[in-house]
Amino acid sequence: MNKILIAILFLLFTTLNISCESKSKNKHRTNESNEEYLSVTKVVDGDTFWADNGTSKGIKIRLIGVDAPESRNVFKKVIGYYGKEAKEYLSKMLDNKSVKLVSDVDSLDQFGRTLSYVYLEDGTFVNAELVKNGYAQVMTVPPNVKFADEFLKLQQEARENNRGLWKE
Repeated sequence: MNKILIAILFLLFTTLNISCESKSKNKHRTNESNEEYLSVTKVVDGDTFWADNGTSKGIKIRLIGVDAPESRNVFKKVIGYYGKEAKEYLSKMLDNKSVKLVSDVDSLDQFGRTLSYVYLEDGTFVNAELVKNGYAQVMTVPPNVKFADEFLKLQQEARENNRGLWKE
């Protein structure tokens, strides 16, 4: 009786384990092959925008690793030098586009915004482009530091070449 019970439990466990592994592998494959792109609905400023994620309100995205000057007076913040230009640049970049969001360690900031590295369908890395062209500066907030070194190099390059907010 014990041998039969052990054999049945073994078969049951083995079958359940194989089934779970199979579902896990298929789910992983699906995520890799089906990259989800969201339509941009509104640009708030040079480092924040809204996208359609299927909910009534949408999702508010804050770009990781960069900080653009303020483009409007909000609370105690005032319009920053090159703020309007930064918003306009991001607006042109994202106008009628879809984006892929890639998270780092933390996925939300203290205000509930989704923190993301953002890519256009053509592969353009939005966060990097803003820094490279002088529309934002580096703002590293650990633990989201995946591209910190790359962003610092791009910022140095922008400063040396007087791009965007680094113009003399």
